[in-house]
Amino acid sequence: MSAITITTSILTLIAGLGVFLVACSMMSSNLESLGSKRLKALFSKTSNSKLLGVGIGTVATAAIQSSGATSVMVIGFVNAGIMTLAQAATIMFGANIGTTITGQLVALGMFGGDSISTSVIFATFAGIGAFITLFGKSDTLKKVGRILAGFGMIFVGMSLMSGSMESFSELDSVRNFLAQFTNPFLLVLIGLVLTAIVQSSSVLTSMAIAMTVSGLINVNQGIYITLGANIGACVTTVIAGFTSGRNAKRAALIRVIFNIAGVAIFMLIGLFLKFGNINFGFLMEAMFPGAPQTQLAMFHTFFNVITVAMVLPLTNPLVKLVTKIIPEPKEKQEDNRPHLYFVDEHLLRTPPIAVMETKNEIVHMAEIAMENFRISMDIISTLDYSQLEKFRANEEQLNFLNRELVVFIVKLLQCELSAKDRSYLTRAVRSIADFERIGDYAENIIEYADILKENDSTFSEKALKEVDELRTLVENLFDKVMKGYKDHDRKSLAEANTIEDDVDDFTATMGKHHIKRLREGVCTPEVGAQYLSLSTSVERIADHLINVVSTIKK
Repeated sequence: MSAITITTSILTLIAGLGVFLVACSMMSSNLESLGSKRLKALFSKTSNSKLLGVGIGTVATAAIQSSGATSVMVIGFVNAGIMTLAQAATIMFGANIGTTITGQLVALGMFGGDSISTSVIFATFAGIGAFITLFGKSDTLKKVGRILAGFGMIFVGMSLMSGSMESFSELDSVRNFLAQFTNPFLLVLIGLVLTAIVQSSSVLTSMAIAMTVSGLINVNQGIYITLGANIGACVTTVIAGFTSGRNAKRAALIRVIFNIAGVAIFMLIGLFLKFGNINFGFLMEAMFPGAPQTQLAMFHTFFNVITVAMVLPLTNPLVKLVTKIIPEPKEKQEDNRPHLYFVDEHLLRTPPIAVMETKNEIVHMAEIAMENFRISMDIISTLDYSQLEKFRANEEQLNFLNRELVVFIVKLLQCELSAKDRSYLTRAVRSIADFERIGDYAENIIEYADILKENDSTFSEKALKEVDELRTLVENLFDKVMKGYKDHDRKSLAEANTIEDDVDDFTATMGKHHIKRLREGVCTPEVGAQYLSLSTSVERIADHLINVVSTIKK
């Protein structure tokens, strides 16, 4: 074989790998985006059922074609406290099963013989998807087109890689070189390193299938490379987990222990088989004779299903183990520092889920702002400052969320999102500012209470009654606004507007009553100034709540 032919084969291999990687990324991102509602529904069904967790992990990973994305998403949920370690573990177990789908598809595409190759048939979806993407009118249709194009490109890439490997297989030097790699531990290490580089066990498994079919390596070699790929797949999870909180680290460690334990068990089985002068390749050939692609793909599936079946009953002991390895601090103190409760940088890998959690974070911010409003109204009514420390901590949290949540949304807007999600995030920035301003007005109310206390003054009994009525109106307004915000309930939004009008009318009435009390000598001008300032601040709070309503209606 000439140098030109060898160079061409190398370049073709690189081109095929590039097309394959792009295709996997295209399929994964568009499947995530298109299936966001179903994905959200799946993860909302997490419970203490281990089998349900495995099923959710399997289906989610098969849907988005990435066990790494599923595991990172789960770690984000664990870090945010939405999911327990046991739930996360079972979903990650299922992710290992779901990731075998790619290998099965690639194996299926390598059948042909005298008829039209299955790979060629599947590859035509690249063209079909491209036409749909170019001429499709709706955003959903374009996503479907990109999914089909990505699916077809997987087989275009595999065809290129297979063709280049067939060229290499004609070289005795290449075959002899690869034949030297028979040590199972070395093959596992090769699979581990290569998977860590390409960041996808599916890609390496598919390459191993192509190499096996072309005769560059035998099935047994491919099996051990695939086992190594299973460990290498943990790299993304480790990066995500060990740059997050303690529970996220534990979740990442669970996947590492699980994957390494599964490989170790099969390595021991392989050594045991060696005493009988047989190996995994021999067993798979007996089960699926004459189909090396199926042999390797089915081993990959068997391996993951069997390891999950073995480890699943040990989920709770595994959780206890990682909790001991990464324990709580000896002197555990409550961490009151401001932080994000729901969103996490790692959720950016799954934008639809990140949008959902952003909304949860904003709802939580609204509740903190409203809690400070209640505390401020309690303080100005009673001049009891026992909750002031809680108020200050909440105010610090609100300022933190106002800053960090906007930064997260800016990053999220750079991801691939549906038009609806993009529109929501753009409007959400304004809602964040509104809730932060509610906190500021609550702080103003505390300042009015300070002035009253310094002057040894209080509101009159009638004034306190009006303050309590105004507070009730705003509480009702908040309930309607949040019901409309969370559920997009149009009826609640209409009721919120009516209540806001009532707030305006009531504050106007409060001003008239204040003037009357001044004339009667029941109220002093100094106390009256704080009373009017209070009514104005509460009216502004109502205005900011209605601003949130206006963003929902768009």
